[in-house]
Amino acid sequence: MAESVYKVVALVGASPDSWEKAAAHAITTASQTLRDLRVARIVEQDVHIEADQSLTYRVKMELSFKYERGDNL
Repeated sequence: MAESVYKVVALVGASPDSWEKAAAHAITTASQTLRDLRVARIVEQDVHIEADQSLTYRVKMELSFKYERGDNL
């Protein structure tokens, strides 16, 4: 494998259905503007409880993607 550099960003995904859907939503959204996504590491999971007792599942993740220089060297 050639030498590579990866950048890591922090994201929070949310879903009224599950932690899995919250993570998938965050990754899907990030993939619209980032290329070569590599690894998503879930750092934290929590549930936000609304006043009407509805739940929002949230995941905090670190998402890595391949870093490319802009000068094509």
